[in-house]
Amino acid sequence: MRRTITKRVGEILLSQQVITKAQLEKALAYQQARGGLVGQILVALGFVSEEEVALALTAQYGFPFLPLENYEIDEAVTRLIPEHVARQYCLIPIDRIGNALTVAMADPSNVQAVEDIELLTRCVVQTFVSTPSDILKAIGHCYQPGTNSHPADGGEAGSSRAG
Repeated sequence: MRRTITKRVGEILLSQQVITKAQLEKALAYQQARGGLVGQILVALGFVSEEEVALALTAQYGFPFLPLENYEIDEAVTRLIPEHVARQYCLIPIDRIGNALTVAMADPSNVQAVEDIELLTRCVVQTFVSTPSDILKAIGHCYQPGTNSHPADGGEAGSSRAG
């Protein structure tokens, strides 16, 4: 599902008076020279927090914000997406009800990530926004060594899972 974007993240942060025009211009110049996402650049430059960018993304895209710090993630749901895919797209599956998979991601504008997850899981993805550090902490917790971090790696021979 495509969403119409009326304002960019930098403009939202500026209108919310989280950053100044000079800070936005500095971030845009950095982006022009080196590439990257404006929100991540603003964080790297120390102008905003990850949470402020995540909240601006919720305003931009209309996806709800979900702080993962105290959220209990069902580790069985994380088995639907291999760890390397979760890290590549900076996302983590948090819940599944029937054919609907709820995913927290740092960049809700990444349509390719959503499409790949839908193909991989055969589920319809519902997106929430979270901070990159919260997602990476959750990935580190849920995909611990010895857990099923990549279901395709030799899963069937030693698997006791009925299915």
